[in-house]
Amino acid sequence: MNFHIKPISSKSQGLKVIPVQEDLLDQTLQESVGKPINPSLFSGKQDSIFLLESNQDILLLIGLGKTAESHEVETCFRRVLAKNKDLVKDQIILEFPDSCSKKLIESALIGFQLGSYSIGFYKKDKPKDFKDLQVIIKTNHPEIEQILSRVEKIANAKIEGFKLVDLPPNVLTPAYLADWATKWATKPNTKTIIFDQKEAEETGLKAFLAVGRGSAKPPKFIIMEYRHPNAKFHLGLVGKGVTFDTGGLNIKTSGMVDMKSDMGGAAGVLAATQLIAELKLEINLTTIVPSVENAVDKEAYLPSEIIGSHSGLSIEVIDTDAEGRLILADGLSYLVSTYQPDHLLDLATLTGSALGTFGYECGALFSNNEGFSSLLQESGMRSGEKVWPLPIWDSYRSEMDSEMADIKNYHGKPYAGAITAAKFLEAFIHEHPSWAHIDIPGVSFKDSEFAKTKTGTAFGMGLIVDFVEKKIKDYSKP
Repeated sequence: MNFHIKPISSKSQGLKVIPVQEDLLDQTLQESVGKPINPSLFSGKQDSIFLLESNQDILLLIGLGKTAESHEVETCFRRVLAKNKDLVKDQIILEFPDSCSKKLIESALIGFQLGSYSIGFYKKDKPKDFKDLQVIIKTNHPEIEQILSRVEKIANAKIEGFKLVDLPPNVLTPAYLADWATKWATKPNTKTIIFDQKEAEETGLKAFLAVGRGSAKPPKFIIMEYRHPNAKFHLGLVGKGVTFDTGGLNIKTSGMVDMKSDMGGAAGVLAATQLIAELKLEINLTTIVPSVENAVDKEAYLPSEIIGSHSGLSIEVIDTDAEGRLILADGLSYLVSTYQPDHLLDLATLTGSALGTFGYECGALFSNNEGFSSLLQESGMRSGEKVWPLPIWDSYRSEMDSEMADIKNYHGKPYAGAITAAKFLEAFIHEHPSWAHIDIPGVSFKDSEFAKTKTGTAFGMGLIVDFVEKKIKDYSKP
């Protein structure tokens, strides 16, 4: 897309898209349309649209209601390109009346760019490509150039997060993620380190390596560093990077077709890492993605095996389909012991229990730090990536006791699955005082109005970046 900024008073012809807030309907119609509209046809209610001709232009009015949240505005504008392709020719005009806030304009422009995304990567007849589309932004907002620069970075990172989940598992492999991270490190103040199998063995990443034993695709332990000279704090991220999950020898009996999405946690933290570096946010960031394929082969790890881990704890394998927590255990342990971040956050499509509790509405949040937990909840609400806390009381820890090893990877009971998984992870954080775990099976890959099948959401990116920006702002207060 090619963006051009013009004042409201300038003349442009083509499809013109105008946001309409319900309580400012009359004002917007007077300023931007030039004539009233029967309220029974269009009143500006959220998710409503209205098409009309005016002075040789086609106007597309987008109703935002009275109090549309940022993510709702984003969705409304994503529909412009996703659902109105036939109306869009070589040029489109996005007109923002003076009543539109900075936040509204930002959300609308992000959503508009997301509308160009399609999962038809391998179709012979490719979906419509908007890369040459001329986009005229008509507004009098004094910060529009800064807004546009920022939203292009946000939209690009979110689309990358979508794509990482949506690519098929024969393409999106541990090696693909390692290459992605290596290319990312061409940005200023960035560095990527990749441990292959030999280096992972030398580092003692035994749980991580056990999960990948059954796959022909070599595992990759990915470490990404971003450093800012004026960093206010150090954030550590770990994302579950199982590029396909058969369940191992405890093979899945249903739903395996969706298991390319088992790296949704990795997609969220990688998209956030890309955006934090692009925005040059004033933090130090270390992101780890332990990436494996959990496959079935003569080398696959076995139920009842006792395996080691980076932390030194021995683990009894009860279920090979509880593999995500094993690779996260080594990722968390390595990150804390090597980098000592101020805050530690892991993101993972970890349990069906979290999906059973929250459905497709929010992620399950666990934390040993109430202040950190509260900030993540607030960021989730602002970004539209909601999370809600569940307890990690010590009374649940005994569920993970093993007779033969220090801990077992699954308690084998039909209750508290998400909680006991979190308690397992907690055993590997070396008593870090500010850790949080977000379990995201229902929100990282789901049905939406923009595809006929489940697709990636980049869940976690918005929440993480909002948390970072809010934290930086708090540090900057006198």
